[in-house]
Amino acid sequence: MDKIRELQAELKTVFAGRGAKVLDVIVPMLVFLVTNPILGLSASLGAAIGSGILIFLFRIFRQENIYYALGGLGAVLLAAGFALLSGSGVGFFIPGMVSGGLTVLLCLLSVLFKRPLAALSSHLTRSWPLDWYWHPLIRPAYAEVTLIWALGFGIRLVLELIFFLQGAVNALGLIRTVMGWPYTILILLLSYLYGLWRLGILAGPSVDEFKSGSKPPWKSQSKGF
Repeated sequence: MDKIRELQAELKTVFAGRGAKVLDVIVPMLVFLVTNPILGLSASLGAAIGSGILIFLFRIFRQENIYYALGGLGAVLLAAGFALLSGSGVGFFIPGMVSGGLTVLLCLLSVLFKRPLAALSSHLTRSWPLDWYWHPLIRPAYAEVTLIWALGFGIRLVLELIFFLQGAVNALGLIRTVMGWPYTILILLLSYLYGLWRLGILAGPSVDEFKSGSKPPWKSQSKGF
C-alpha cells in the first residue's frame, strides 16, 4: 500500500496542472474521428476546430489557465492544416507523429551526449541539484530510463507509421488515444520503479546525502526519481 501511495504521489507531481491539457488535446481529435465518416473531411475538420474554440472560450469564461487551451487549439489547427494539404484524414495525425519522432530522437541524443532527458525532466519537476544527476553512480540510471522512454515511444511511432501508410484513420485515432496519456503514464510508472531499483544497485548518494557532502557508503535514493 505504501508503494501504491508513493506512485500516486509521483503521478500527481509529474502531471500537476496537466489534466486540462489532456481534454484540450483529446476532445478535438475525438470530434474529428466521430464526424469524419459522416460529414467528410472538410466538415469534420471544421467541427474539430470548432470544439477547440469552444474549449478555449470555456476556459476564458471560467477564468482558468488558457495556456493548455491555446496549445490544444494550436495543435488542432496545425493538424487540420496537414489534413487539408494531404487531402486525407490521416494527415490530421502527422504533427503528433513528427512530435513523437522528435521525442525519440531527443531521448537518444541526450543519452549519447551524457545528459539524459529523464534527468533533465526530473530536475525541472523537482529542482534537485543538477550536478547530482551527473554523478557517475546516478547518471546511468537516468540514461537507462531515457532509453526505456525511447523504446516505448518508438513502438508507438512504428505502429502509427504502419497505420498511416495504410490510410487507417480510425486505427490512428485509437493508437493516439490508447497510447497517449494512458500509455505515457504506464511508461512513467515502470521507469520510476526501474529507476529507483537501478539507483539502489548503483549505490550512489541520495539527494540529501549529495547536498550534505556525505561520504560512502551511501544509503542511495529510496524515494523520488
